[in-house]
Amino acid sequence: MRVIIAAGGTGGHLYPGVALAREFERQMPGSDTMFVGTTRGLETNVVPREGFELITIAARGVMGKGAGGALQGLAVVPLGVAQCLAVCRKRRPDLAIGVGGYTSPPLILAAFLLGIKRVIVEPNVYPGVANRVLSPIANLVFVSFSDAVSYFGSNKTRIVGTPIRREFLHAPILSGGGNAETRGFTVLVLGGSQGARSINRAMIAALPALVAAHPGLRVIHQTGERDHEEVATAYRKHGLTGQVGVGGAREPVAPANATGGGPPPTQMEVVPFLYDMPRAFRQADLIVSRSGATTVAEITACGKPAVLIPFPHAIHGHQDRNARVLERAGAAQVIVDARLSGELLAGAISALLARPDRLREMERCSKSLGQADAAERIVSECRTLVKD
Repeated sequence: MRVIIAAGGTGGHLYPGVALAREFERQMPGSDTMFVGTTRGLETNVVPREGFELITIAARGVMGKGAGGALQGLAVVPLGVAQCLAVCRKRRPDLAIGVGGYTSPPLILAAFLLGIKRVIVEPNVYPGVANRVLSPIANLVFVSFSDAVSYFGSNKTRIVGTPIRREFLHAPILSGGGNAETRGFTVLVLGGSQGARSINRAMIAALPALVAAHPGLRVIHQTGERDHEEVATAYRKHGLTGQVGVGGAREPVAPANATGGGPPPTQMEVVPFLYDMPRAFRQADLIVSRSGATTVAEITACGKPAVLIPFPHAIHGHQDRNARVLERAGAAQVIVDARLSGELLAGAISALLARPDRLREMERCSKSLGQADAAERIVSECRTLVKD
C-alpha cells in the first residue's frame, strides 16, 4: 500500500503521523509512506530523521493569524492543492491521511478530486477548523474523544484515541514512591515542540525551592530553540550544570552536588528539543507540560502523573479542554497560564513529590485513560477501507 500523510508544523500534528507511518510498516512490510509538509515546520528535521520521505508544498496557517495572515493563508491554498495534485498523479497513493493543521486541506482536497481514499485524524476534544471543513469529503474520521463525534458524521466517525509511537508503549510506569525516593525524583518539563516561555521562566524561578526541598531531584527540560540559552544559563547560575545539550543531543557534564555520600546528586538535562521523547518519559516520575492532544495521549498511554499548563491562546481553548479531561479523572493538576509563577509551580511539584501515594493514584488514573492501540486500530481500518 502507498500512503501519503499531511502532518507538520508542530509535534502535535507531526508525531501522530509518524506513529501511523510506523504502524503501516509493521502491519504491511514493504508499504510506502511519504509525508507532505512545508519548509518551515518541525517536519523538515523530524521526517528525514525518522526515515521517511518529505514532500514540501506551499501552505500557511489561517486561524489565529489575524485578518492579513488569514488572507495570506487562504491565498496559497490553490497553489498547495495544485502541488498535491501533481504529487498524487505522480506517486499514485492508495490513501491520503490528514492529521489537521494547514497542510491537510491541500492534500485531502487533491485526493478527493482524484478519487483517492481519504482519512482524517482529529486528536482534540474540540476539533480543529481544517478537519471540520474537510470532514464532508472524508471517507473516515478518527477521533480521540467521544465529545468530538458530534462535529462529524457519526456513520463515518470512529473513537480510537490519538496514535502514538510504539516506543511509548514500552515506557514503564515508575512508582511515585520506593525506588524514586532512593534514586531521586525525575521531573520532565515540556512546553511543546517549540517550547513555552511562561513555563520556562516559571521553572527557572522554581528551581531554588525545588532543589532545596528535594536534593536528589533530576530535571529533564525541553526548552524550545528560542529560550534554550536563557534557560541553560539560569540552570548554571544556580549551580545546576548537569547535562546541557544542543538540538536534542546530550553532552554529559559533571553533575552538581557530586559528593561521595548522602542523597543522589542533582542532575539536570536542558535541551532545545527531545528527539527521543520515549526515553524521557521512561525516566519521568512527574511531567510538567502544555496539554496538546498528542502530549496528553502520550502521558496517559504511559500512565504518568502530570501538572498541565494549557496554552492560553490555543484555538477554541482546546488545550484547556484536553487538560480538564485528565484533571476530572484524577490524573493531573491544572494550572492556568495567567496565574503561573515560580512559587506556584514549585509548590505544586513539591506537594506531589512529597506524596508518593498521591503520585501512585494519579498514575493509576492516568493509565486508565490511555488508549495505546489507536495507531493499530486506525491502520487496520484504513487497510479495510482501501481494500473495499
